Amino acid sequence: MHSDGPNDLALVLGGGGARAAYQVGFLRALGGMFPHLEPPILTGVSAGAISAAFLANHPGPFGTAVQDLAKAWESLTVERVFDASSFSLSSHALRWGMRLVSGGAKVGPRTHGMVDTAPLRAYLCDVLGTRDGTLPGVAANLASGRLRALAITTTRYSTNQSVTWVQSSGFADWSRPNRRSAACTLTVDHVMASSALPVFFPAIRLEDGWHGDGGIRLTAPLSPALHLGAERLIAISTRFAHANRMPDPPPDDDYPPPATVIGVLLSSVFLDMLDQDAMNMQRLNAYLRELPPEKREGLRLAGLLLLRPSQDIGKLASQHEPALPGTFRFLMRGMGTREAKSPDSLSMVLFQPDYMRALIEIGERDAWKRKDEIEAFIAGEDRPAIAQTGFWRI
Repeated sequence: MHSDGPNDLALVLGGGGARAAYQVGFLRALGGMFPHLEPPILTGVSAGAISAAFLANHPGPFGTAVQDLAKAWESLTVERVFDASSFSLSSHALRWGMRLVSGGAKVGPRTHGMVDTAPLRAYLCDVLGTRDGTLPGVAANLASGRLRALAITTTRYSTNQSVTWVQSSGFADWSRPNRRSAACTLTVDHVMASSALPVFFPAIRLEDGWHGDGGIRLTAPLSPALHLGAERLIAISTRFAHANRMPDPPPDDDYPPPATVIGVLLSSVFLDMLDQDAMNMQRLNAYLRELPPEKREGLRLAGLLLLRPSQDIGKLASQHEPALPGTFRFLMRGMGTREAKSPDSLSMVLFQPDYMRALIEIGERDAWKRKDEIEAFIAGEDRPAIAQTGFWRI
């Protein structure tokens, strides 16, 4: 096997629904820079689990795999993610309404989500090349040594616990408060469970119960890669970090619409934890550098490269909203997406080809602008200036 990269490198792919297309653009640029790179550790949560599973299951080299991944994301539509027909959306809304006003009485079939995601499962089986939901390519890549581990995180609703499902060539189980690992043979169902957006998508039944989006309880999104032995981590955020360099906006006069409130909740799940975990990692590394190795109690230094969008991809969603299917567009507007200044809730469900392509192009362009820093990081060089260019080198 020929690889341009280190054997301790991990790709950490977080959530954000449709916003994860930005990560795909970065990966496509990375494949252009390093076509023979074989990241041995892949971790994914929510929409990032789709990309992680795709790369781990792909039979070809990294450069080819990311090109195919981009094609799969570019061809996504709302109809391929959930049933967007007027009948399906209306019936789900009606069932939820009846459940709310019935006081819990069984007045009809139970609804497991606001939408029916059967089309997404069918699409994933198609692009992953499986009929029964298994991912044989993962086992093949583990056997060949191209891959050391694939980890996908879900949330188990009955225990309020984050579960990281791992298929690997061997790893030590871990357990922390409210989060643990579980060895398994990963399937499309694990990917579906990890990407089951709270409120919108139905939970998925796995071997030990019902599971939903992995971002809900994953307070340390970098931890699975570290537990699996990564020494260097590349993580791609989909949050435009502008708060620290822009003046405070003027006071709000209007009451926030539901879309704004839901967007803040979803952002706290998918976007904020990565930043918090990166800051904790920075602090821990600074502490460990002051200690001799024999006093580090098994903790180790690790490098992190964190990339952010160069523009607010939430605001960009408003430009592509008119292309949504009519009924779904009507429901989203009813939540106030046209009133929100940055409709983050809309950006997470805007599975439209034009929006996907726009995000992929932005991610690819942002990565190529930082080519020198990326090459330096993969080569293991110490480049403190990276912290001032949108990356955190820890």
